[in-house]
Amino acid sequence: MSLPPGFIDELRGRLSLGQVVGRKVMWDNRKSNPGKGDFWAPCPFHQEKSASFHVDDQKGFYYCFGCHAKGDAFSFVRETENVGFMEAVEILAREAGMPVPERDPRAQQVADRRTQLSAVMEQAIQHFRLQLRSAAAGEARDYLARRGLDEAVQSRWEIGFAPDMRQGLFRSLSDKGVSPDLIVEAGLCARPDDGGQPYDRFRGRIIFPIRDGRGRAIALGGRAMDPNARAKYLNSPETPLFDKGRNLYNQKPAREAAGKGATLVVAEGYMDTIALSEAGFPSTVAPLGTAITAEQLHLMWRISPEPIIALDGDAAGLRAAMRVIDLALPLLESGKSLRFALMPAGMDPDDVIRSKGAGAMRAILDGALPLVQLLWRRETEGKVFDSPERKAALDKVLREAIRVIPDPSLKGHYGEELKALRWELFGTRRAGPSSGKSGSLNGGRSGGRSGGRTWSAAPAPFGQATAVTARAKASAFVSAAEGIEDHLREQVILATLILNPDVLPGFEGQLEQMESTDPVHTALRDAILRHIGAPDLRAALSAEIGPEPLENLFAERHVSIAPPIRQPGRPDVARMCLAEELAKLNARRGHARELEEAMEDLAGMPDEGLTWRLQQSALAVDRAGRGDNEDRTEYETGQNGARMRRDERSAFDDILGTIDFAKGGRSPK
Repeated sequence: MSLPPGFIDELRGRLSLGQVVGRKVMWDNRKSNPGKGDFWAPCPFHQEKSASFHVDDQKGFYYCFGCHAKGDAFSFVRETENVGFMEAVEILAREAGMPVPERDPRAQQVADRRTQLSAVMEQAIQHFRLQLRSAAAGEARDYLARRGLDEAVQSRWEIGFAPDMRQGLFRSLSDKGVSPDLIVEAGLCARPDDGGQPYDRFRGRIIFPIRDGRGRAIALGGRAMDPNARAKYLNSPETPLFDKGRNLYNQKPAREAAGKGATLVVAEGYMDTIALSEAGFPSTVAPLGTAITAEQLHLMWRISPEPIIALDGDAAGLRAAMRVIDLALPLLESGKSLRFALMPAGMDPDDVIRSKGAGAMRAILDGALPLVQLLWRRETEGKVFDSPERKAALDKVLREAIRVIPDPSLKGHYGEELKALRWELFGTRRAGPSSGKSGSLNGGRSGGRSGGRTWSAAPAPFGQATAVTARAKASAFVSAAEGIEDHLREQVILATLILNPDVLPGFEGQLEQMESTDPVHTALRDAILRHIGAPDLRAALSAEIGPEPLENLFAERHVSIAPPIRQPGRPDVARMCLAEELAKLNARRGHARELEEAMEDLAGMPDEGLTWRLQQSALAVDRAGRGDNEDRTEYETGQNGARMRRDERSAFDDILGTIDFAKGGRSPK
């Protein structure tokens, strides 16, 4: 929501950064000078013993000389609490005693009502916690003890008990002056159809409080003690406080733990969440009585870019995993995905931890499958592909599955991964006497099945020496020609962005996908992406990675003569240069990948499509690289009209000749 002009400035003026940071760190009294607003402490963002984290209270900024974290009070709260900007504003406003302005009077009324309902919910939680200590809760306490939840755990998770009484909670709250309308609106009680007195929704159940991302009580979950109850688990109904499809159990603690580096784990229910958290996996959440929704997925991704879905190892758990695949594919973005940890058959995370220990659970989480592998498993496991029709049907299903991925680059990577898996299932890789490799689905080991038989190594359809010669020439071209040229282009791209940061947002996606030839280029690229919007990008980069990489970059002659470097402050020149250099870089690397894939395909069954792919790739290189200032003496024109370097032409013709020879045409050179 938008805030009135001057609100942030006024809030910043009321804050003491030293007090905000002081809640999270222990000041080093030997280095700090509170009288001058100068504070030092071990950094809260990385593990260290020395006090390298500095706070300038007068200027309102912090900086770590170890990990180079920096910012103001808002960024500090965002990073340490793992919250968004508006949530950080609300947290700091409460600390400063400033109400956050509402957008309209109606919004204020709604907020006030929600505050009242949450207060009623807090009273209900306290009531149920007291009931867990009563004589009526003996069976519930025994059950919790058998599940390994002692009194300390029960207290941490605010677990309670609802006796099997029709109006136990209603009478308790009414006696404290709470309006029946508020009790019903909070979802704690329901009115009978005959208009009588409200009755408790939760009876004879262990109670698990549900809180939102800010820690406010919004709902309850209850586990029935009666094995014959109609519903084993019961959640609060939809209320002004509670939308079960837009919240997660244990959301706030999990978000804080993820902000400190813990892996976000998504379990199925309350007990699994508690068991995982108590076993050392504090960033664990669970959906609330429903299958995972799109809103919950987005909520998970705001907490962590790659949550692990930990599902029970039964048929229902596998079905739930398969449903999540279809839900997630249209929502995937670069850097946002899912992994899946499947428990042993018949076990849930709580069972694994109690029977095998936290180490076994860690091993399962570490071995979580990427989404693409579970998609492949879903479409191939237990199926036989012994005919062209069945293989074509698999291709169609997979194409339809990834067609919904909105990011073209990500969709391409999914296609490449599925292509590799398909090759392992259907292909016949060439293997030497001692290689031990085959084309099986299980990573080259024997046992992969297709059409009822095990696929193993098979001889190449033509002379191995010919294929090796073509591969050697192609590899030499890629490493020598493209490697050096790409390295130079990357330097121009990075230097242009550093000196022209205003154009950076328009090229952010392409920069994220740019594969670097040099670790220094990778470090520069990542640092640029982290400091988008910085007032002085070059200074920010120098503070993070040091001045030497930047000095070396701008000292390169080809960089210094590039138009956007000679004419800084000309965004039009910078955009044209970046568009051209990125296009050339992508086209050349695409052609290199086609050559490499062609070498793999030569080990199988070459066809007309292979020749067409190489020709199209060469045309793409030509279109990207065409320019009036190029030295034309280094280029030749191929049969398909594409201008290519002589060494590239040689490797390209070698491959085409080999393909024609394999198909019974002319002899290779």
